[in-house]
Amino acid sequence: MKLRMTRSTGNVFRDLGFSIEEAEHLRVRADLMAAVQQAIAKRKLTQAQAAKLLGVTQPRVSDLMRGRLDLFGSDTLIDMLARLGIGVTLKLKPRGKRGRVA
Repeated sequence: MKLRMTRSTGNVFRDLGFSIEEAEHLRVRADLMAAVQQAIAKRKLTQAQAAKLLGVTQPRVSDLMRGRLDLFGSDTLIDMLARLGIGVTLKLKPRGKRGRVA
């Protein structure tokens, strides 16, 4: 049996069939969410402590830590990072022919 491999576009969401636009939004939100999760873990905060610091409920932090990307917008995640003392910098890169970032 011969395996067939397809080269990645560099964006897992695009590889899963999302439109270019939606895949970019999902990738940015996933990166922001991962940064919030890492900051909470690094500080060894409980979900209750994180909720208080972030100004949200504990169930909301639970959704965050479980990676419920569909429940969080970019603005919300950037606000959370700001409350954690983390600044966000946007870096723009042109895409190549196959949708890969150059």
